[in-house]
Amino acid sequence: MKFIEAKDFTADHPWGATDIATLTGATTVRLHWSDQPYKWHVNDGEEVFVVLDGIVDMHYRKDGREQVHTLTPGIICFAESGDEHVAHPQGEARMLVIEKEGSV
Repeated sequence: MKFIEAKDFTADHPWGATDIATLTGATTVRLHWSDQPYKWHVNDGEEVFVVLDGIVDMHYRKDGREQVHTLTPGIICFAESGDEHVAHPQGEARMLVIEKEGSV
């Protein structure tokens, strides 16, 4: 058994993470901390993104137009393979990310 208090987790750089598990099928579960935006990217597989602490603006492109959805704790974001997106924390935030191992 492993227990992690997400609100106490920090990293030494933005988007630093601790690996929680690698599930069958090479899927990773990671806890991320950041106070800075990530980078625009397209995953090569599906991604589940959950804010555990803080607020994150998820920017994404739909039909060539940038849109933003604000994520607070408990809101789940599911990005399909090919969805272009970037997360912008509002201050410090902690996020649980479940995705294909080695994904950007």
